[in-house]
Amino acid sequence: MSVRLLHYQLPSLRSPAGWRIINPEFVSRTGDLGPRAVNLPNSITLVRIVSIPLLVWVLCGNHFSSVNGEKELLASAVFIIASMTDGIDGYLARKRGEITTIGILLDPLADKLLISAAFVALVQFNPSLVPAWIAVVIIGREFLVSGLRSIAATEGFTIEASDLGKLKMIVQIVSAVAVILAHRWSEWPIYGHFFLPVRWIAYVAIWFMVCVSLISAVDYFAAFWSKIDQRVVKRRRRAFILSRRKKPLSVPANRDVATTT
Repeated sequence: MSVRLLHYQLPSLRSPAGWRIINPEFVSRTGDLGPRAVNLPNSITLVRIVSIPLLVWVLCGNHFSSVNGEKELLASAVFIIASMTDGIDGYLARKRGEITTIGILLDPLADKLLISAAFVALVQFNPSLVPAWIAVVIIGREFLVSGLRSIAATEGFTIEASDLGKLKMIVQIVSAVAVILAHRWSEWPIYGHFFLPVRWIAYVAIWFMVCVSLISAVDYFAAFWSKIDQRVVKRRRRAFILSRRKKPLSVPANRDVATTT
């Protein structure tokens, strides 16, 4: 069989087990046999990560003025768009079947970086509504949940996002946007004599967010502890059963010693 004939037949060869023999030239040309690592959902996740320094640059810099609210409106738009990409990339990844390892790693990391950076910047931007201890609570909660999920992954199980965790994310977005807008407007005119109390909404949302964050952290810890406790009980039970199956070696009490005469 010539080399040219082998070249055209390699992609169609199949083993009895069902796996396919890949043309080596095809491998070297594409560099990847599976889905691309940087697909559309992962690209959207990377956009969220790139928007983090942009948000901090707008909030903490002097490039935009707050006289007419340009800085607040631009920062709010950047934060809202970045937050919306959280749901978009997950939806596209599930719909297109492009769930990759790098996406599983980057998606929660991007969320935590966005929230942490936003509230650290808000401590400087609007300290009357976001004191430093609130940023410490928010960031500490994110580190706690990440640590619990990492330990759970090493133990072979996962901790799914609870309804409290999803509610916490929504409240964080609302509170951050309200705090940004409250830096310029205490009230937002709606129609006629009706005004939206932006500052009061930000104040209530911040405290509600702190409560939800703490409760969700306790909920994650309870879920983690219950699964770890179940694993420990199963391991002890398995070790006990294995120890009972092992029969002790029978050693005779009196051994006759043969004497030679």
